[in-house]
Amino acid sequence: MADDVKVIATNRAARHDYFIDDTFEAGVALMGTEVKSLRMGRATIADGYIHVDRGEVWAENLHIPEYVQGTWTNHSVRRKRKLLLHAHEIDTLMHKTREKGYTIIPLRLYFKGSRVKLEIGLARGKKLHDKRQSLREKQDNREAERAMSLRRARD
Repeated sequence: MADDVKVIATNRAARHDYFIDDTFEAGVALMGTEVKSLRMGRATIADGYIHVDRGEVWAENLHIPEYVQGTWTNHSVRRKRKLLLHAHEIDTLMHKTREKGYTIIPLRLYFKGSRVKLEIGLARGKKLHDKRQSLREKQDNREAERAMSLRRARD
């Protein structure tokens, strides 16, 4: 049986600003009001970042708004959230981030079944000329698709 995947938030700028070398699926340790707020489909991960501290992986600056019907038990909007990964994945992230130029960024926040997952990417930053090259390639592909669809329409 395939798990239902419902995307809550994506970091669209991530693939523009970084080369993504590897991706990992991490569980997120959340409070009840955070899950309820996410079920309403409201979250922002674009400003978020991930770091490894003493063998644990933490996500910071992910914006999950307060649950509207919550009481004093409501969560802090931008609190530190622990990510749940296997030990070998944590080791990989720890060793790679010690290398120059590597960072860990959030790519996508989603429900997989009833669980909240965060897709994180091991990334290297792009230089300005790399970003321009990516935009050029994207534009060239778009123009090629447009030309092929016009040709198909004529035939």
